Amino acid sequence: MLRVRDLGVSLHDQGRTFRLWIEALDVAPGKAVGLTGPSGTGKTLLLELLGLLRKPDPGGAYSLTTPTQTHDLLASWAPHASGVLRANMRGSVFGFVPQTGGLVPFLTLRQNIEITQRISGRFDAAWIDQLIERLGLSGLGHMRPEKLSIGQRQRTAIARALAHRPDILIADEPTAALDPESAQEAMALLFDAARHGGTAVLISSHDLALLDRFALTRHALQISPATEPGLVTSRLRPVPEAA
Repeated sequence: MLRVRDLGVSLHDQGRTFRLWIEALDVAPGKAVGLTGPSGTGKTLLLELLGLLRKPDPGGAYSLTTPTQTHDLLASWAPHASGVLRANMRGSVFGFVPQTGGLVPFLTLRQNIEITQRISGRFDAAWIDQLIERLGLSGLGHMRPEKLSIGQRQRTAIARALAHRPDILIADEPTAALDPESAQEAMALLFDAARHGGTAVLISSHDLALLDRFALTRHALQISPATEPGLVTSRLRPVPEAA
């Protein structure tokens, strides 16, 4: 279970402060949460915060509980903690799907998928074979990204993010570059692979209609009324399910 309580991050610029605030967020293994909000509300900042790429403000709680132990993810930002600790945590706990795939151009499709297993030390060729088949990439393992379609590259990025069986997958607009049919297919395959791997999914998207087609919980970022001059606060709030 991924658990967040009273976690925030602030950005300061020329007398103005933008603050992102998460009061409560829980994600169970194999479940998905859709993160939405208008432009300027901090969706990318939110993913950076949850992915240990952005140092949070003091206080709050951010933990991951597995069947064997509980990880205090905020401890990686403690004064005595090193950047190496955070990097190792990101490489083992998280899988990332960027908007544009972010594949290494001189590696083959299969080598790109294998990267996360090499980084984490979790080698499992059979699981990679399953992901390649499930994501419709069979027969393409020897090809480099330049020879793949946009949809194939994005599905490869999804396979790479899931290859090391991460506890948490963070996806930033993963279908933004795809046509509607391919976007729905890629999203369905992502959720299906995550369920099989027991991965909790946090996915940011502007496409509310696409998210509504899947069984997930939605949270939205909303700008709160100003409480003091120069302060803008964006809060993550649960979106009530439709009746």
